[in-house]
Amino acid sequence: MSGNPLFGDRLYQKVEVGVSGMTVKGTINRLAMLLAMTLITACWSWQQFRVDPGAGMLWAAGGAMLGLVMVLVMMFKRQWAAFLAPGYALAEGLFLGAISATFEKMYGGIVIQAVLLTFGVMFAMLFAYMTGIVKVTPGLMKAVFAATMGVAIYYLIAMVMGMFGAEAPLIHQSGPLGIGFSLVVIGIAAFNLVIDFAQIENAAQAGMPKYMEWYGAFALLVTLIWLYMEALRFLAKLRE
Repeated sequence: MSGNPLFGDRLYQKVEVGVSGMTVKGTINRLAMLLAMTLITACWSWQQFRVDPGAGMLWAAGGAMLGLVMVLVMMFKRQWAAFLAPGYALAEGLFLGAISATFEKMYGGIVIQAVLLTFGVMFAMLFAYMTGIVKVTPGLMKAVFAATMGVAIYYLIAMVMGMFGAEAPLIHQSGPLGIGFSLVVIGIAAFNLVIDFAQIENAAQAGMPKYMEWYGAFALLVTLIWLYMEALRFLAKLRE
């Protein structure tokens, strides 16, 4: 069980073990490719926002919707990962570019800070996992899953409230409670990364098929994008 919907008990079900199996190194290489693809479309979307903010946000909305569809499809069609993962990276790049440009316009220099914070957290959690400081136990996985679902439900409620002109507390508040909420969510995302690392390692040891490298990289990218967005919100609250 993992907070990331792309992982969990279903990871090892209905998957035939192949001769040429998944490796951790191969998954990392795929993740690097996906990050590069995300960066390419993010730069393009960023530029579109600078030229025409309205058009840039339309690209962002389209990218977010397309990315969501790909996540839903990937949950049931892991064997399509080699095609869906790059598509997701390109779509999310459109979303991230325009959104990042919006934050950068309000708070100069915040994007590079959010990027550094995101990858700093990722490498810190990877170090903690590899050295055994953080051990992925069934209890930890259940706790992270419950916390992740709680955050997802709260964000869904906030989205519905926003449609009626109301604003959910904590998400956008810049006071101590709002900053504390962002820190908690960043912590939950960080522990999702640790669980993702463990699931990828377990899948590689189990000899999963080669396409699972794309699937694992895709799952990591989903968590990293979530972490980056939370980092942007957190830093924006500190600026305010």
